[in-house]
Amino acid sequence: MNRRQFARTAAAATLSVAVPSILSSSQASDAKSSPLKLSVMLWTVYQNLPFEQRLEKVVDAGFHAVELVKEFDHWSEEDFRLANAKKRDLGITFDATAGVWTGIADPEARHKFIADLRRFLPVADKLECAAIIVLSGDRIEGLSRDAHHQACIEALKQGADIAAKQNITLLLENIDPEENPRYYLTSVAEGFEIIRKVDHPHVKFLYDFYHEQISEGNLIEKLEKNIGQVGLAHIADVPGRHQPGTGEINYANIFRKLAELNYGGYAAMEFEPAGDPLGALRSARELAIRSAQD
Repeated sequence: MNRRQFARTAAAATLSVAVPSILSSSQASDAKSSPLKLSVMLWTVYQNLPFEQRLEKVVDAGFHAVELVKEFDHWSEEDFRLANAKKRDLGITFDATAGVWTGIADPEARHKFIADLRRFLPVADKLECAAIIVLSGDRIEGLSRDAHHQACIEALKQGADIAAKQNITLLLENIDPEENPRYYLTSVAEGFEIIRKVDHPHVKFLYDFYHEQISEGNLIEKLEKNIGQVGLAHIADVPGRHQPGTGEINYANIFRKLAELNYGGYAAMEFEPAGDPLGALRSARELAIRSAQD
């Protein structure tokens, strides 16, 4: 299942290409002093621009980490080389990527999941990326919830041993039932339970606040209780999947809590900007830094 098959196409960008090396001194100072590591899921912005220019836009907004989904699907070896050269030139990290599309909740598909993971690991290596997002996949008709749950645990245990050999971490993500009514893992609480049962340092949870607000809510209490299992956080507001401040989630409190809990992973902006993408990214970054420093 393609993780972003439900995503709407982002609005076309009309801004001229910015020069990322001219970040203000205050931006640079904020980045160094912020207790949070911030990233951008690249599918959400500037889809009409060439890849290298998209990276420049992200850096111009003050970010130095990017997450990928399928942008590299048709790259040649030279494309990988050029992308990594640009990444290093800009001081960017590819902190996570999707690319293993077989779900883990179907016990009959476990061999395919492991095969897909083995196939994708060399791609992650080419991207110099240390984390791979994985999915539960859809529910299987006639299969009990317990069987789905146990299948996730067993697949992640097997996958973790393989990924660990390349120092790769697997990140299991929740998705809300409005986006995909058939998706198995809609509950963050169950996701954390799965991660605890896997009990492997190379398996963590991708806590997507947007999806969980739609599914069950109670975001901060779950974060506090399970911070040790969080390997990545995804940020977007509800409704609309736009930037923080456009909806009902109090992201100032969430960023503040992440800092209080000494969260060491990335918080990635995975919102579709309402208005100017550059301005939306900058305002989200400023909110995160200001809240975390309070």
